[in-house]
Amino acid sequence: MRELIIAQFMSLDGVIQAPGGADEDTDGGFTHGGWTFPYWHDSIGAHFFQAMSNADALLLGRKTWQIHGGAFDPMPDDDPFGGTMNKVRKYVVSTTLTSTDAWRNSTLISGNVVEEIRKLKQEPGKNILLDGSSVLAHTLIENDLVDEYALHVYPISLGSGKRLFPEGKRVNLTLVESELLPTGVVWQRYRPAK
Repeated sequence: MRELIIAQFMSLDGVIQAPGGADEDTDGGFTHGGWTFPYWHDSIGAHFFQAMSNADALLLGRKTWQIHGGAFDPMPDDDPFGGTMNKVRKYVVSTTLTSTDAWRNSTLISGNVVEEIRKLKQEPGKNILLDGSSVLAHTLIENDLVDEYALHVYPISLGSGKRLFPEGKRVNLTLVESELLPTGVVWQRYRPAK
């Protein structure tokens, strides 16, 4: 069975909204976009490429899919980052999209989301990664579909924004790996406690 891994950039207070840019996601009046930039370290990129080498699919909510697709689809196939993102199979969960033409190798999931993702996990293949996609992440967490959390936790509290874990849902986890990076970011891998 394939494993579903949530990979996130997260603040100390659990915010995952708009880590990559000022205008990435301003929902709810969020003004802290791009909050990860001061903490970059090459180990963060190395963790990403390691996760991608163990995966053959991305699972994304509509908004994250559109943001990523807008950034990566125009990149050439020989770009180390863009080429990797464009070649991998993408599954986008949306009830409003009618086409996946905006980003190559994408498939739309528009109904029975929990069952469709259970089916994906049963198919042969490597891991399935999810990043961003806070609404979809909440659905996965609430339905116990997550096999691992791969988190870069940043030494900042943002005070507002979309959070990884759904309000009111208790999730017991077991730490399986931790690494302190020179910029203060802590790389952590957790698995649901049995």
